[in-house]
Amino acid sequence: MRKVILDLAVTLDGYIEGPNGEIDWCIMDEDMDFEGFLSGIDTIFYGRVSYDAWGNYEPDTNADEAEKALWATVHAKKKVVFSGKAQQDSNVTYITSNIPEKVDEIKQQTGKDIWLYGGSKLITSFIHHGLIDIYRISVHPTVLGEGKPLFQNLKERINLNLTEVKRFRSGVVQLIYEHKL
Repeated sequence: MRKVILDLAVTLDGYIEGPNGEIDWCIMDEDMDFEGFLSGIDTIFYGRVSYDAWGNYEPDTNADEAEKALWATVHAKKKVVFSGKAQQDSNVTYITSNIPEKVDEIKQQTGKDIWLYGGSKLITSFIHHGLIDIYRISVHPTVLGEGKPLFQNLKERINLNLTEVKRFRSGVVQLIYEHKL
């Protein structure tokens, strides 16, 4: 069965964005092999706000070819947006209700794993419904002091098994967890 993978960058103090939505602290090193991660997925789950911000993002014309290629690969994936209401967009499947059932249906389909991109409200909803199979959290060597936390409004404790740790040249440490059985 396909797995839902939360893959996200977070600061050392647990924020996914600064107080004004900034993510300029996020580091992309070649040794992180993000392209390898992308090759293992074929679907991206977005909340509406995250999709509006990043679902059709295009790098500046001055961006290097690697960044342009990365975004082309991201945009080639199937996009599913969780929202209170569907909008007109032929490139997206909208899910507006029955999240656990719809996610289970998608996981049962043939294909690669699924990237839970976010945002924070969608991540919290997925946590509450037990829909995240793998937590792939890249901790960046930055302390913001304030911003949008990764985990908020959780109803209960989540116990996880650490399955892998990767350390990158930049000082980013990637922690990969699965649910404890």
